[in-house]
Amino acid sequence: MITQAQIPAVLDHPVYDATGDKIGEAKHVFVDDVTGRPDWVSVKTGFFGSGESFVPIHDASVVEDHLEVPYPKGKVKEAPNVDVDAGGHLSAEEERRLYEYYGIRWDGTLERDDRAGDAYSAGTAGTADRAADDAMTRSEEEMHVGVEQLQTGKARLRKYVVTEEVQQTIPLRHEEVVLEREPVTDANRDAALSGPEITEAEHEVTLHAERPVVETEVTPVERVRLGTEEVTDEETVRGRVRKERIEAELPDDETGKDR
Repeated sequence: MITQAQIPAVLDHPVYDATGDKIGEAKHVFVDDVTGRPDWVSVKTGFFGSGESFVPIHDASVVEDHLEVPYPKGKVKEAPNVDVDAGGHLSAEEERRLYEYYGIRWDGTLERDDRAGDAYSAGTAGTADRAADDAMTRSEEEMHVGVEQLQTGKARLRKYVVTEEVQQTIPLRHEEVVLEREPVTDANRDAALSGPEITEAEHEVTLHAERPVVETEVTPVERVRLGTEEVTDEETVRGRVRKERIEAELPDDETGKDR
C-alpha cells in the first residue's frame, strides 16, 4: 500500500506488473473521502497513452522510480471502463464493479456506502482532496504527441538494355578510271616504238575504294545509386483534453463564477 506522502512519487511515473512488464504511466490517484487512504490509480495504456485503466493500489508498492502492482499487464488493460463524475469521484457502483473484476471481496474493511465509496483524483499536483479540506485540486489533461516511423514504399534500381539507331557521317575514298592521252615526242618515242608496229593488246588497272566498318566498344559513362534524404513537413494534430473548472458560490453571487 502507498501513503499520501508517496503520491507525488507515483504520478506521471511508470507502472509495472509483478513480472516487470511496463503497463503504462500513472496519471491519477483516487483516495477515500474519509480516511484519505489511496484506493485506486488510473494508468494510461496503449500507444501514446490512448487508454486509461483503473487498478487497486492497496497491495501496490513504490520501487525506485516506479509503481508495482500485483496484477498482470493484460488484466489491467482489460479492466472495465468506468465513468468518473465531474467532481473526480468514483461511484460506489463503479468501485464495486472494479473490485469484483480484480477478485477483491467487497466486505470487511473494504465495505463502502454511497458516502464513503467516492474517491477523489489526486491529479498531477500530487495532493489529494479530502472531505474535511477547505481547498479543491483542479486538474487538466495534457496532450502529448509523438511520432512513429512507418514504411511507406520501396525503391529499386533495375538495369536493362535498349537498342538505339545512331548515325555518323564519315568521308570515304575510292578510285575511278581516268583516260590519259599524251602525244609521242622525242622524249617518249623509244617507249612508243618498243613493241610491235601493228598488234592487239589490253591493259588492266585495279580500282580501290574505302567502305565503312562498324565496331562497338563498351565504355563506362556514369555510376547510379539510390539514396534517401530526410524532408521535414509540418502536420497539425488535433485532439481533445478535459479540464476541470471550479465554481465558487458566493453569498451575493447567484450565478457562480469560474475560478
